[in-house]
Amino acid sequence: MNNDIKNGCHVMAKPTGSTCNLNCTYCFYLEKHKLYRESSKQFMDQYTLENYIRQHIEAQSADVVEFAWQGGEPTLAGLAFYKKAVELQKKYAGRKQIHNNLQTNGIIIDDLWCQFFKENNWLIGISIDGPMELHDIYRVNRSGKGSHQKVIKAVTLLKYYQIEFNILAVINNHNVKHPQKVYNYLKSLGTAHIQFIPLIERENRNAPSHELRLISPGFQPLSYVTSWSVEAKAYGQFLADVFTAWVEKDIGRVFIQLFDSLLGVWCGYPAQMCSFSERCGHAFALEANGDIYNCDHYVYPEHKLGNINETKIITINNSERAKQFANDKKLNLSTDCHFCPFLKVCHGGCPKHRFIASSSGQKNHNYFCEGYKIFFTRSAPYMKLMRNLINRGISPAELMNMTVQRE
Repeated sequence: MNNDIKNGCHVMAKPTGSTCNLNCTYCFYLEKHKLYRESSKQFMDQYTLENYIRQHIEAQSADVVEFAWQGGEPTLAGLAFYKKAVELQKKYAGRKQIHNNLQTNGIIIDDLWCQFFKENNWLIGISIDGPMELHDIYRVNRSGKGSHQKVIKAVTLLKYYQIEFNILAVINNHNVKHPQKVYNYLKSLGTAHIQFIPLIERENRNAPSHELRLISPGFQPLSYVTSWSVEAKAYGQFLADVFTAWVEKDIGRVFIQLFDSLLGVWCGYPAQMCSFSERCGHAFALEANGDIYNCDHYVYPEHKLGNINETKIITINNSERAKQFANDKKLNLSTDCHFCPFLKVCHGGCPKHRFIASSSGQKNHNYFCEGYKIFFTRSAPYMKLMRNLINRGISPAELMNMTVQRE
C-alpha cells in the first residue's frame, strides 16, 4: 500500500462555510464568503455530507477515524445536520471507531445540544480569549456587544452534562500582556486542555490606516499587520511566562498543546502540531459545497485541490499537488533557519507566517521567529530534565518537586 494512503489524512470540515453568529474583529475567515458569492449552497447539503462521511472513513487505514467540525460557526448547521452525520458514520464505519470534535463559540449551545454531545461522546472545543474584560474586546456580536457571558453559559452546561471539552484561546495584542491572568482564568473553567493560537493578520489594503501596524521585528520591515495582531516578542514572552507557571504547578494536571508537542519532540517523536512539523500537507479544509483546500490557512483559489463530489478524498490526498504542498515547507526555509539551534524543534514554523525578511534579506522568514526563540530558550532546560525523567521511567511531573527544591 502507498505510504500516503497508509498514513491517511486529516480534514477540517466547515459545513457552514464562513457563516458565523459572531462578528469577531480579528476573524480571518469571515471574508471567505467572497469565494462563494454566486453559490446557492451556503451550508453543506445531504449529498455532500454523505460523500464526505463515506470518503473520509475510506481514506483512513487506522482503526480510529477523527471528524473535525469547524467554521465559521458549525452549530449554525443545526442539530438535525449532526444527527444525520452520526447516522451516516454508523452506516459507513464498518469496524472503525469514530470520534467527533466540534470547535464552537458556544453561543447557541443549550440542553438539547449537550444531550446530543453526551449521547454520542463528542469532544467540544470552546473559543474563549480570557476573562470578560479581555475576551469582549474582539469577540463581539453583530451589534458590537461582547459574547463572554453566553460562552460561560455554554461552559457551565458542558460541565453540568459532563461533556469533555477543551479551550482554544486566540492570543492578540491585548491579552498577550496578561499571561498569568489569562492562564489562571482558563484553568478555572474546568478543563485541563488548553490551546493557544497566536493572532497574526497581514495587511488588508482596504483597511483604514489606523488599523495597520508596520512590523520590524529585528529584521528588515517588509509588510504591515493589523493592529490587533500579536507582536512576536510579546507572544514569546507570553508563552515563556505561562510555561514557567505550568512547570511550577501544573505538569500532568494541565495539558497545553504546545508544551505537550514540544516535549514529544524533545523525546524524539514528531511534532503533534502541524506548524512545527517538518512537512505540511494532508490536513485539508473542506468547504460546505465540497471544495477541498490544502489547509485552513490556504483557502484561496490557487490552493483548491478539487471537490469531493467529483474526486475522492483518498485521491486528493495522494495527488501530486498535495504532496508538493507538504514538501514545500521544508524546501522553502530561510537561510537563518538552517543555522538555527532550534530548527529541529520548529522547522521554520507555519509557512503562512513566513513573510518577513530574514537578516540575510530573504523574504520567507517566520514572523514569530524571535518570539519562538524566547520561549524555546526558556523551556529548553526544563524540557531536557523532563525528557531525562521519562527516559528513566519517571513521571515528568516530578520536575515540580525538583523545581521547588532548587528554589
